[in-house]
Amino acid sequence: MPLPFDGAISTFYKDTAPEDLRTAIAGLEKDTILSDTYPYSERMKRKAYEADIAALQCELVKLQSDVKETGKRVVVVFEGRDAAGKGGTIKRFRENLNPRVARVVALSKPSDREKGEWYFQRYVRQLPTEGEIVLFDRSWYNRGVVEKVFGFCEDDERAHFFQQLPHFEEMLVDEGIHLFKIWLNVGRAEQLRRFLSREGDPLKQWKLSWIDVEGLKKWDDYSAAISETFEKSHNEIAPWTIVRSDDKRRARVAAIRSVLSKLNYAGKIDAAACAPDGKICGGPDIWDA
Repeated sequence: MPLPFDGAISTFYKDTAPEDLRTAIAGLEKDTILSDTYPYSERMKRKAYEADIAALQCELVKLQSDVKETGKRVVVVFEGRDAAGKGGTIKRFRENLNPRVARVVALSKPSDREKGEWYFQRYVRQLPTEGEIVLFDRSWYNRGVVEKVFGFCEDDERAHFFQQLPHFEEMLVDEGIHLFKIWLNVGRAEQLRRFLSREGDPLKQWKLSWIDVEGLKKWDDYSAAISETFEKSHNEIAPWTIVRSDDKRRARVAAIRSVLSKLNYAGKIDAAACAPDGKICGGPDIWDA
């Protein structure tokens, strides 16, 4: 079976990737953490992870019941570098929830009609009604990062976006929506290792896109766009939660806890829905470019 994009990811790894990335990836066990700045050297043990996830999913079911009963509206925005684990984290967040209550929104590129609308308009249409949780698998922050890196928007359009953004999110919060913004961040070597794994796995090749392939060459451009986005959109009303996701297991636990710990709901067990691990989860100051 031919590799997607003619094996462009393997070619990048062999011919173009910085030597330190190839050295970091070559010959290491899958449980080894590649980033030398990550606070743990190995993945979270499966038994401990499964115990934490099981407890947290019970808490999420309680939250769902409370949301339905009280009419709460919850929005969780998932953003991050490619292969940072957004899809896997969202899956663990909602896999035991009622899809009529917890809904995932993953919008494709704008239609011709949407291109002529106010930039935020198609996202507004997806906001929750009372008693609903909406999980955005990427969001309006496309304009801050991906569109900038690939030239899909003009600089003045992006500047206008940043001008309106704080007011837009402030309106959501003022309306009573519980807004969470989670950025999953993965190191460059781990990102490449995950791409190589996807490229060689027929069941995961569908996850790869042209953006992923071309983005491998644009790490520094992404870093600059991400840094500027945090600078312009992290504030007291709508703060960012950064989760370092070189270990997917720890990242999933931390992401779920970052939401549960900040919401009040009936039957909450604080020992499970506690604050996330501060070594890998916090504000933009823990972001590793």
